[in-house]
This record gives sequence, structure tokens and C-alpha cells, in this order.
Amino acid sequence: MSVPVSLEALAGGATQSPVLSPADFAHYVRYFNEIDVAVEESGIPNGQVLDWMAANIPYFDCPDTLIERTYYFRWWTYRKHIRQTPQGYVITEFILPVKHAGPFNTISCALGHHVYEGRWLWDQRALRDYLRFWLRGSDGAPQPHLHRYSNWLADAVHARFLVHRDTSFALELLDPLVRDYLAWEAERLSPLGLYWQYDVRDGMEESISGSRTAKHLRPTLNSYQFANAQAIAALARVAGNEELALRFSREADSLRQRVQRLLWDTEALFFKVRLEGDGLSDAREAIGFIPWQFRLPEDRDDYGRAWLQILDTSGFRAPWGLTTAERRHPRFRSHGVGSCEWDGAIWPFATSQTLTALANLLHHYQHHPLSRRDYLDALRTYARSHRKDGKPYIGEYQDERTGRWLRDEDPRGRYYNHSTFCDLVITGLVGLIPRADDTLEVDPLVPPDVWDFFCLDHVPYHRHALTILWDRTGDRYRRGQGFCVFVDGRLELRRPRLERVRHPLPP
Repeated sequence: MSVPVSLEALAGGATQSPVLSPADFAHYVRYFNEIDVAVEESGIPNGQVLDWMAANIPYFDCPDTLIERTYYFRWWTYRKHIRQTPQGYVITEFILPVKHAGPFNTISCALGHHVYEGRWLWDQRALRDYLRFWLRGSDGAPQPHLHRYSNWLADAVHARFLVHRDTSFALELLDPLVRDYLAWEAERLSPLGLYWQYDVRDGMEESISGSRTAKHLRPTLNSYQFANAQAIAALARVAGNEELALRFSREADSLRQRVQRLLWDTEALFFKVRLEGDGLSDAREAIGFIPWQFRLPEDRDDYGRAWLQILDTSGFRAPWGLTTAERRHPRFRSHGVGSCEWDGAIWPFATSQTLTALANLLHHYQHHPLSRRDYLDALRTYARSHRKDGKPYIGEYQDERTGRWLRDEDPRGRYYNHSTFCDLVITGLVGLIPRADDTLEVDPLVPPDVWDFFCLDHVPYHRHALTILWDRTGDRYRRGQGFCVFVDGRLELRRPRLERVRHPLPP
């Protein structure tokens, strides 16, 4: 059982919002509370959740009620997983206890997703405790079950640092992160210089290319380690340790070259699994998009063409979202149902990774065939998938044709905390790009001709409160026409159209 988290313990630090208010989303919270089927008392009870959300989350308003409702639903569900323990707060994946979890029902599989989503909360005590739990919570050592699943822990620590700039905490974790990286090397590095992993230890069992026994080289752990190396290098620079920074920058560069050389299929134009017996898998799988989740691939035409597969209905595009394997493959959805299959069904875990990767593609790459409209369409389909029996819902995985949640008879999957959504709205759709310096960068992926307005308000960033809004006519928010950014309630810039902007943050 969890220990209920007091509101006072998590609600500090927010400033008053200049545009939106909790009254703008209170009706969603009341509705979510009304339809809640409690399987266990939440860390933050329903009676306190509106106050908690008012104090902690960025507020969001847009003309697409499906995306807007899902945004608030995902914050409403996230707080159910904030649990107080004798070792501080942790974030859970399942609300109900599961046998493959460690202490306090913790699982490392979606650890990176938990941190990416939770970094946008004003009060960061829960995430700080959670990260200390994983890296130092076993008598000063990492939790023994940290490597039960692949993860991008160092990258997540750095991503959180880019939002809050709490240097002392980030550097407190630098040495444990280095040791964690070296532990992965000792456990999983192959003679080819890439990491091997069982698909079940990626949290992606019963996949087309994977195995529970063969040591395949997969885009997953190799991309994660690339990102972890880059993150360690960045944190080392913050610490003034140039030797460590150079060492891990070189490690990341080497991994990039090996992934591009050994996992890229020049005929299929896709990153694939290299099988232990040598040779690439014959299947395109969603894990082939993961390198872009961390900006690993170079900006090349041939790499960019991989993204055509998410537009192809024989590739990954399906009525209810992006599949985890290409639909044309003869073994697509061939493993049956009931064992958490990753042979094609839709998993929010993977959708989050692919949409993060797509946002990176649109923000940082030139050589690709996709558009901002493709991102909005994919995000909207993802939002639409958050329902069951006509009500908001998030579970484990779905049928790609009907949207039915598979294994939905098992109550363990209710409110499954195994993916992101709010981070996709903040960094993708609205386009706030966290940076280490004092430059504010925003590049909205909202197509300029689609929405007349949107607002992201009450956003914690570098110890400031941001408001990012678009109001074509000026009538929605009464703050004037155009694309505007406010810092601590003060207008910092205005543009007549939606476009990438960079602007110095005030002191």
C-alpha cells in the first residue's frame, strides 16, 4: 500500500499564471474523478488532485478538445503513481503490485518516460527522490533491479536538468551515472563494440526479431547508451571535468558510427536488429525509429527516407496508431495475445518514443519527407487511442485495427504509467526546446494554417514561469495578435506568425 502524499509536500514553488487558470481545466478533473474506478488508493487522492494539478502542472488550452482532454487526463493519471515510501518518493509503472517489480513496486523499464514527463512539474522532490532511489537507494549503491530492463537513465537526468538547472543535484548523480554506464559495458558490450540485449529485457518481448536467449544487437540499448554517453559528457562539462567530457563525447561518437554502420539496412532503408548469427533481421520494427529519439543519426537523405514508413499503411500506419512492426511482414501479429506481444500491436511506450523521435526530426533535421501536419495527425491519433468504452483510459497495448485494449480483463493495466503524452505536447506540439544555456528556444510543430489559438501557461523553466501562446486574432486571450512568449508574466517577444524563435532569458 502507498502512503498518501500530502498536498503540502508536493505543491510548492509555482507562480501565478498570467493567462490560464485552474478553472479552465477543473471540469476535466471533476469528470475524471467521477468515472474513476479505484483499484488502490492513489498517492495523491482524487479529493486533492485539482489543487495538486493547479500548483504543479503547466496549463494547456487549444481548439482540439481531444488533445486537450488527453493532456489533462495524463497528468491526472501520472499523480496516481507518485508514491511515498520509507526511502522517499518513487514513481510506479503499475498501480497494483506485480511480481516482476522490485521494492515499492518499482520497475526500471519506463524510468526514462517517467522522468521526461515529470520534469515539467513545478515541485521536483518526487523525481529527485526517485532518481536517488535508483542510483543510491540500495545502501548507497544502485538498485539491484535497475538493469533488469534497458533504460536511458543518464539522458533522463540531463533532460530534467535542462528544464530546472539545479546544478548541484545533477552533479550529485554524475559519478553514479558513470558507474552505471560502465556496468552496462561490462554486462552487455559485444566484440563488435555494440550492445546486445534480449527483447524481453528491453520490455519488448515476443517481437519479430527478438529473442529471450540470443544476444542480438538492437537499436534500443545502443541508442540509449549513445544518449547516456552524451548526457554524461554534458554533465561533466558543467562540472568542469573536461577529461571526462571528452572521454564520453568520443564514446558517443563511436557508438553513432557503429550503429550507422552495423544496424542500418541499405536496402530496406531502416535501422534494424543485427542477429547474433550475423546479418540483419528481415523486419522493420518501431525500434528502428529510436535512434532519432536521441538525435543519433546524421542528417542524410537515405536515413530520412526511413520515416516514409509511418505514412504507409503497409508500414506502421494503422487506424488506431503506429504499430510496433511493419504490417506487411508475414509474422506481423503472429504470436497471439496474452503475453505482452511486441510483434505489431500498438504500445504507448513505443508511440512515445517514435513521436519524440519525430519531433526531433522536424526540429533538428533537414533531409526528410515529413511535415508538421504529420506530427499533429500522429499525436491526435495517439490522443484518440486513450479511451475504452467511450471514456478516457490508458492501458498496456492495443489492437491496431479496432483500438481494443488487449489483456484488458487484467486490472493491473489500468492507468498504466509506461509512456509520455504531456512532454510530447510541451516539447513537440508547442515546441519548447530545453537548452543548457540562457537562450529560450521555441519551435511549434502546430501547422500555421490549422489552429487559430493555443496556450501553454504556468511552465517551469530555468527558475522562471513561461507562457507560450498563439492567438491569430487576439480575441481568445486578449494579449494581442500573433505568437507570443511571456516570462514571469512579462511579454518578451511577439511574432506575427508561428515560427522558430530564440530569445535570451532575463536574469
